[in-house]
Amino acid sequence: CSGVDVHKKLLVVCLRSGNKTEVRSFGTTTQELFDVAKWLKDNKCEMVAMESTASYWKPLYNVLEVEDMPAMVVNAQHMKAVPGRKTDVKDAEWIADLCQHGLLTASYIPDKDQRELRELVRYRKSLIEDQGRELNRLQKMLEGANIKISGTIKNINGKTGRNLLNRIVRGEKIDEQMYDEMYAKGEIAHNLKCSKEQLLADLNGVLSPLQKKMMKELLDHLDELEAHIKHLDNEIDNFMTPDEKSASQAIQDIPGIGEASAQAIISVIGTDMSRFPTDRHISKWAGLCPGNNETAHKRKSGRTTKGNKVLRTTLVNCAHSAVKVKDSYFSAQFARISAHRGTKRAYVAVAHSMLIAS
Repeated sequence: CSGVDVHKKLLVVCLRSGNKTEVRSFGTTTQELFDVAKWLKDNKCEMVAMESTASYWKPLYNVLEVEDMPAMVVNAQHMKAVPGRKTDVKDAEWIADLCQHGLLTASYIPDKDQRELRELVRYRKSLIEDQGRELNRLQKMLEGANIKISGTIKNINGKTGRNLLNRIVRGEKIDEQMYDEMYAKGEIAHNLKCSKEQLLADLNGVLSPLQKKMMKELLDHLDELEAHIKHLDNEIDNFMTPDEKSASQAIQDIPGIGEASAQAIISVIGTDMSRFPTDRHISKWAGLCPGNNETAHKRKSGRTTKGNKVLRTTLVNCAHSAVKVKDSYFSAQFARISAHRGTKRAYVAVAHSMLIAS
């Protein structure tokens, strides 16, 4: 029998025959997958088992199916915690009891103009997330057809990726001659890191007519989302007040914060900082400061608490960019904390510092 560890660009195949074990590594192009099937057949493999890793198992399974080799896909099962018993009545009673004893803290509610700005920014964020989901669907479809350009081209929705996908949807076959023509016309970027042979091998897949139609719909939807996002960018810029625009420009001086991120931050916290007595209050409200958990003078878990999701996610994303700016405070802070606390905690710490600086 054989067990396969599936990755995007690599297959690790372990073949067991009696007491003997042999491990080999293969690529994931179509020809290499047929080499896997031939090697297993030559060794009289009776069953192939693989993990259901994303959609990367589909090309190998398709090849084994063509070669009439028995294969199974193993799905991991996770137990979910059973929720406790609760009712709406008990919730209402508990809230009323807390309010009666003065144990509730009022939430920060911005004015109408800022709430409307929030809606615009959050809707743009939702469209960007939808765009990412559509790209993931496109990626799964390409993986199912064993087209591996997502591992070769950094952005499949970029200029080179879209030019290649448009020709594939039209039913054109990408060979060396067509590659040279596209390269001469500038449809393929001249600074691609992969070679021509590697790109042609990654494009050597099979798309059914239905998959081509679905891919065309996905590409059209991506174009529509891109147009909507650009339209919202203009609406947000026109809706912001002069004070908000100047504040947005000011915080863009912080490394890692771009225009869209600055607009998202201003839409959440506004320009009036008097509602936050100190930087510790806004850090707690954003859910970026360490939590307090001390017993008998012993510090226990210091996990961050829940906060504003838009502000927290925006700042953490900005932190990923800020740490790449060399000779900056954020880069040095990330290197110092990640060495003994891990990268995830370091990113949150950098996001905390960026919020204080803004």
